[in-house]
Amino acid sequence: MDPSVGALELSGVLICGGAWLCSLATTLVPTWLTLSTDLLPAERYQLGLWGTCVVQDLGVLECRPYSGLLGLPPDVRLCRILMCAALGAGLLALLLAVPGTRLLTGCRGLRRRRRALKAAGGALSVAAGVLGLVPVSHVAHLAVARFFDRSAVEAAPRWDIGDALFCGWTAAALHLAAGGLLLASCRGDVSGTSVNLRRTRTPRGRGGTRPETSGQITSSI
Repeated sequence: MDPSVGALELSGVLICGGAWLCSLATTLVPTWLTLSTDLLPAERYQLGLWGTCVVQDLGVLECRPYSGLLGLPPDVRLCRILMCAALGAGLLALLLAVPGTRLLTGCRGLRRRRRALKAAGGALSVAAGVLGLVPVSHVAHLAVARFFDRSAVEAAPRWDIGDALFCGWTAAALHLAAGGLLLASCRGDVSGTSVNLRRTRTPRGRGGTRPETSGQITSSI
């Protein structure tokens, strides 16, 4: 077993697990957008995919979920769908990548199946990174565009970027990195297999006969 391939596999699986946890936190926390006004300096408002929250200076947090799915803005519905799809793809990538590693004995000796599992896990991890990157970047783009909108009244409150967006960008980057590592381990596994096959071939002598091995020469002496 090539140590570099094992290191790539282990790093890819661990980073994929961390990326999925970051995606889960991004989906659940209500800090996608934040708002604080001069009229109510003791309160801060937070907006997430599942509801809105009000944070007071005393540390009191009051959240209210959205009334229904049909009444949601199209942006929130799109972000919900994409983040849930990213969570599903990331979890499936992790479930496929773990049995494809050489650390487990379930697929020992089945190189093609193991490479197929790792390749599928890496591709799904990359897909999860793209799916998680789109909604986070879209919300950030809308927030920046509305914050610097000159046509709006200057005294009107404006939503600002929340901590959940940074967590989402981190999750997307980790998913892409994990997918790249898993795919690279598949390529290293293929190259290592071809090298081992070339080493195991015995050179033939003249006339198509194999030369005697060192053990046979020693025994004849």
